[in-house]
Amino acid sequence: MPLYEHVFLARQDVTSQQVEEMTAQYTQVLTSQGGEVKKTEYWGVKPLAYRINKNRKAHYTLLNIDAPASAVAEMERQMGISEDVLRFMTIKVEELEEAPSAMLQRRDRDDRDDRPGGGRGGREGGGFRRDREDRPRRSESGQEAN
Repeated sequence: MPLYEHVFLARQDVTSQQVEEMTAQYTQVLTSQGGEVKKTEYWGVKPLAYRINKNRKAHYTLLNIDAPASAVAEMERQMGISEDVLRFMTIKVEELEEAPSAMLQRRDRDDRDDRPGGGRGGREGGGFRRDREDRPRRSESGQEAN
C-alpha cells in the first residue's frame, strides 16, 4: 500500500483532548478501510503564518499512514466537512520515518554555552559590545583625543 505523511491543523479553541479524539476518529476511518496509522505526533499549539478563519494559532498533528488512496480520500473528505479542522495536507512518500519528526526534536540549549565565548557571537567576553576603554576618546569639538 502507498505511504503518506498527513498533517492537519485544528482550531485553537478546541482542547488537546478533543484533538486526540479527532485523531482517533480519523485513525478509525483509515483502519476501517484497510489502512494503518504507523505513527501519530501531536506537535502542540503553534502560531500560524497568517490568520485562517479568524484563528491566529492552531493545534498541529502529524499522521504517518500506510493505507489505500480511497481510505485517505475518505479521511480528507471528512476533514473538509469538519468545522474544527482549518487545513490539512497529505504527501505521498517513499518510506516513513521511524524517528521523531523535526518538530519534536528538542534543541539542547546548553550546547551553546560550551562554545568559546559562551555561545554569544563567538568572541571572548560573550558578545559584540565593546567596552568603554576600547573606544577612542573624543574631545568636545568632536576630534579624537589621545
